[in-house]
Amino acid sequence: MTSSSLTPVSASYAQALLAAQQACGQQNYPRGALYVVATPIGNLADISLRALHVLQLADLIACEDTRHTQALLRAYGIDKPPVQMLALHQHNEAQAAQAVLERLRQGLRVAYVSDAGTPAISDPGARLVADARQAGLPVLPLPGASSITTVLSVAGLTLDAQHPDGFVFAGFLPSKSGERHTAVQALAGEARAVVLLEAPHRIEALATALAMLGARAVTVGRELTKQFEEIATLAAQDFPAWLAQDSNRLRGEFALVLHPAPVTLASGPDRRVLQMLMAELPLKTAVKLAAEITGESRNALYELALMLKAGKP
Repeated sequence: MTSSSLTPVSASYAQALLAAQQACGQQNYPRGALYVVATPIGNLADISLRALHVLQLADLIACEDTRHTQALLRAYGIDKPPVQMLALHQHNEAQAAQAVLERLRQGLRVAYVSDAGTPAISDPGARLVADARQAGLPVLPLPGASSITTVLSVAGLTLDAQHPDGFVFAGFLPSKSGERHTAVQALAGEARAVVLLEAPHRIEALATALAMLGARAVTVGRELTKQFEEIATLAAQDFPAWLAQDSNRLRGEFALVLHPAPVTLASGPDRRVLQMLMAELPLKTAVKLAAEITGESRNALYELALMLKAGKP
């Protein structure tokens, strides 16, 4: 994910580099392999020991922005000459990927990093990975920071009877207002939680669009892991006003979780269909068939089935 700045934690990472060597030096890092390396989304201390080791070991580092990555490497005390750096971004990924594949065929270790976070999700890298795999070349992931998992971890989502289906990742919604409005209308019918990303210059437009979802909860993560990190959960209809309360809230990168839509319990004929099926079938099978027959939400029927089984009215 994108990152407007990096928050330094220490002036020297010499001990971290030594720890990386001690922890990872005996592990196997094959030649001719592409290493997809996650880097911090803001706080330099969030780098992994394995990432530090591979970034030192790599014969070539392909990256979204060579200047940004050079600054990142130097912050850790890693110095790579320009000849060991290759720009690979959304505008040249197809061509640059072929250059990387040639280096891999020569037996070089190549690391790929985006500007921040885990590559190939909302950042470049997916085409490179696909081309490498199609060519039969090994691709090895080095897990680490991601704004997606970071914001989910503080959203307080629970997988329960009402919301058993997890979340979906939607990334950046369309920039054009009409297309964005249509996308939000589609999200209104999504029963699962939805993770969104947004840049500061478009956050007000996104907030206005999401306000149509009324009381549906949104967790807003701004400048995650950085000095001025801010996390808030509020009703979608209150999002524009929340932004307007403080001009600083328009700054930085955003990761958001649109919480699952509240479940409305079925009633009337739908309830009777479910009760009849529950009398003859296992609960999950009864819920599945009731949803197919009535068109009612499976989540709502499952919640109702649990209440009926517990003897609640």
